[in-house]
Amino acid sequence: MSPSTTPLSDSVTKKLLLQLDGWSIVESHHLYKTYSFSNFLQPLELLNKVAVLAEEEGHHPDLELGWGYLNIKIFTHNINNLTERDFILAAKIDKL
Repeated sequence: MSPSTTPLSDSVTKKLLLQLDGWSIVESHHLYKTYSFSNFLQPLELLNKVAVLAEEEGHHPDLELGWGYLNIKIFTHNINNLTERDFILAAKIDKL
């Protein structure tokens, strides 16, 4: 059974957020996390791993790369809101 693409309530998203490490919910709309590094190559390597995972999952986050950081923004684009799939993807990204 695949995860639901039904928008989650604020109370549910707050409970699910407790299961993630370092992520935040912005404007009740998306998950957000910054990964910090001491060079450019490390965030680029993580970006490439996230890209492969996103293709496998069929769920694509917004990525912003710069020297020493990778920002990741996740939400379900077709409904412009947070769903269970977003939290699953965030958890999988943290395991990379």
